[in-house]
Amino acid sequence: MPFLFTMLEIPGVLLIQAKKFGDDRGFFMETYKHSDFANAGITEHFVQDNHSRSVRGVLRGLHYQKNPHAQGKLVRCLQGRIFDVAVDIRRGAATYGRWAGAELSGDNDLMLYVPAGFAHGFLVLSETAEVLYKCTEEYTPEDDRGIRWNDPAIDIRWPVTDPVLSEKDRTQPLLKDADNNFVIRNSQ
Repeated sequence: MPFLFTMLEIPGVLLIQAKKFGDDRGFFMETYKHSDFANAGITEHFVQDNHSRSVRGVLRGLHYQKNPHAQGKLVRCLQGRIFDVAVDIRRGAATYGRWAGAELSGDNDLMLYVPAGFAHGFLVLSETAEVLYKCTEEYTPEDDRGIRWNDPAIDIRWPVTDPVLSEKDRTQPLLKDADNNFVIRNSQ
């Protein structure tokens, strides 16, 4: 199997290591294979790819889409380094308000799977970074929502105190005030 799947602190959030095959010509690696991902519990189909380029200190997030267009995301850093974060925003979940994160880079071949029901964000650690992520739902502006990057109730340990933010991300609500329709019943 060309992938190693590792569950992070929150069930459903997976760190994925792709196997790289290299020689003096360069390298080859699979970055997604439905059957392997399904065997690891990621059964959704991806319907949209997004690609961004950002400079050092840019923080994008924390973003999510409400139901019925909630997005799962498979995030990969193609060039540079990012600190990538998933926040559980499913009311009633045992891990509600908790976050998990990992450094993704163009060198470490790691990907982060962020399930629907989680907010997602990343901080650029290198001079520039290019990020590619697959989504399980298409973008719908009417369902686009967010949470403030530095919400003290979530307490993400970002490796920066003064990131570069869009006006939208600067004014996002706190988790307790967010427009969020994710609910879990009988959470474990």
